Amino acid sequence: MDLSHWLWLATAAYGVHILEEFMLNWRDWARAVIGLPVEWSDFYVVNALVVVIGIVSANLAAAAPAVALGFPALMIINAIVFHIVPVIRTGGRFSPGVASAVVLMLPIALACYVAAGRQEALSVGSVVVSLLIGAGLMALPIVLLNVRNRPYFRQDRA
Repeated sequence: MDLSHWLWLATAAYGVHILEEFMLNWRDWARAVIGLPVEWSDFYVVNALVVVIGIVSANLAAAAPAVALGFPALMIINAIVFHIVPVIRTGGRFSPGVASAVVLMLPIALACYVAAGRQEALSVGSVVVSLLIGAGLMALPIVLLNVRNRPYFRQDRA
């Protein structure tokens, strides 16, 4: 399989991850454990965008592999920072999404990098670019969630 195929599989895996998070009440976990002021509507919009990003990445694989690898970078960051580390820090408290993160997201994301390497589309620069894109994509909704109620950003003010 080439990078594009792996990115399509990564997008499907992320869909399974979203299902696990939704069915096991990620919203309440995120509020209680990581203090994220998230609503279900936020979850829906952010994860719809994640699926779009996965589709775009699969389509960009041949033309812009470093950019396309931003999606598996996002998966790796999500799995480690928002699932595995919180389970460890809370002494084993289950994180909705941790199972699919470990079983699907990490292995498939790493396979994307291996595929890029086989296609000679992997370099230190492409890894750095992909990690910056993944980190930016992961940070954006968190930053927006945390600033949306500040006076400057409120749309209900006079």
